[in-house]
Amino acid sequence: MLYGTLEAGGTKMLCAVGNEKGEILDRISVPTQTPEETMPPIIEYFKSKEIAALGIACFGPIDLHKDSETYGYITSTPKPGWGYYDIVGALKKELNIPIGFDTDVNGSLLGEMTWGCAQSLTDAVYLTIGTGVGAGVMTNGKMLHGMLHPEAGHILLKIREDDNYKGHCPFHGNCLEGMAAGPAIQERWGKPGKDLTDRPEVWDLEAYYIAQALVDYIMVLSPQKIILGGGVMHQESLFPLIRKYVAEMMNSYLKTKELENLDTYIVPASLNDDQGLMGGLKLAMMAEEEEA
Repeated sequence: MLYGTLEAGGTKMLCAVGNEKGEILDRISVPTQTPEETMPPIIEYFKSKEIAALGIACFGPIDLHKDSETYGYITSTPKPGWGYYDIVGALKKELNIPIGFDTDVNGSLLGEMTWGCAQSLTDAVYLTIGTGVGAGVMTNGKMLHGMLHPEAGHILLKIREDDNYKGHCPFHGNCLEGMAAGPAIQERWGKPGKDLTDRPEVWDLEAYYIAQALVDYIMVLSPQKIILGGGVMHQESLFPLIRKYVAEMMNSYLKTKELENLDTYIVPASLNDDQGLMGGLKLAMMAEEEEA
């Protein structure tokens, strides 16, 4: 059986076809321009494939409540042309197959929990740190949606005493995204992260803010594992620094078998950057089963 998967991002749309084993068999990338420019090649691609269902892991905010008039919409995004766009409806009309829908980061977490490093777990957090910061959360075996869906990249942080930067986020300033996403690194230091690999002070400060957020997630969500992905996390020196600061900030308050070894508790994404596409395959399978 073949399934379609769409990882809908603010810069590009990744379309792929795979099977029930999570194997990606074919893929294309479409630049994210306006819906009028972006959607036709996506629709054409999936129409040319004999897929049983489609899963969409989408940038947001999005409406995930099926009893809502705007279910399946990208809602209050600043992305030009995409505000209150019915992405599920547009694809459903053309393809007429079951469609699963969730956030891009929930999709990535679903991929990791189905085929990656979080298999057999019921509670986990996937955090992506790149152009922005987003988090996918699974609790008691289900993706967390709530009144909308987690926006954990916007939790507020305490600014470190030696940091005079006020934050990049236009809404909150000193939230995690405002202090630690790629644009914040570039604005604070004058260069993108890829050009700062030899500057340990950059990554020490970055790790401090990420660790501060992770401690909050640990205290509130009690995950069995935390997975860190996104472009910023390609800086591998971050992981030991983050674990060090998490240990310091936790101050031995919680004692669990998971926290005994932070090397296996706070880990990189494990699916070669395909976790979002693979999560979309799982969303497609879930949608097919639900409509059966």
